[in-house]
Amino acid sequence: MKSIGIIPVRMESTRLPQKPLRMICGLPMIHHVIKRAQMCGSLADLYVATDSEKIAELSDQAGCKFIMTKPSHKTGTDRVCEAIQHIQADIIVNIQGDEALLRPEHIDASIECLIDNKDIGVAMLGVKFEKLNSPSDIKIVLNKSQEIMYFSRNDIPANPTTEKYSMLKAYHLVSFRRNMLEKFASWERTPLEKIEVVEYLRILEKGHKIACKIVDSSAISVDTLEDLKTVSKLMKRDNLINLYKHTL
Repeated sequence: MKSIGIIPVRMESTRLPQKPLRMICGLPMIHHVIKRAQMCGSLADLYVATDSEKIAELSDQAGCKFIMTKPSHKTGTDRVCEAIQHIQADIIVNIQGDEALLRPEHIDASIECLIDNKDIGVAMLGVKFEKLNSPSDIKIVLNKSQEIMYFSRNDIPANPTTEKYSMLKAYHLVSFRRNMLEKFASWERTPLEKIEVVEYLRILEKGHKIACKIVDSSAISVDTLEDLKTVSKLMKRDNLINLYKHTL
């Protein structure tokens, strides 16, 4: 089975304008994501999907192919759907452009989760998470079959006590079988998806399953200036950056 990675990137962000260009340890964020994804041996190819000429230029600098897409997409997954129209692949990994601390072995884990669950069309990773009242972080709950039951920007499950407890957060590295991704593109946005502003709820609302694998990761999606500061501090102690920072 051929697996490819696609990094959907848009320049504008309501919470953090010009987000892909924000510098982390001397490199724009998009370069970190590209270089780390390029280390994954499970991917037969890697593309950036964008509507920005500047992002296309940075992708080329990093030795990554790019696909120009429409500017009207509401979600990153919709942008990935457009990008694969002329690409042959069995599994498409949606690698979010704001996961600057991405680990290549986690791309492997996402693909393996989908392969291990032959009757499921989507697989996502999750990480343990303890920060309360953080709407920029999407929380998940699982059933006993390690399938995602729901996504929310609120804290779930709700904790009626004052005791500290661990939640699970969605790690935005999502593997799709091609036919499921094409179905996703054909569906209208769903009610819960609109309320939570989480596109993956569209899949659950349509009655399909999402497999999940829990991994140990400090990865943080950069959605706010606070996130950017945190990731910059973590990057200074990261063991991958030295493998690519002098290649750009």
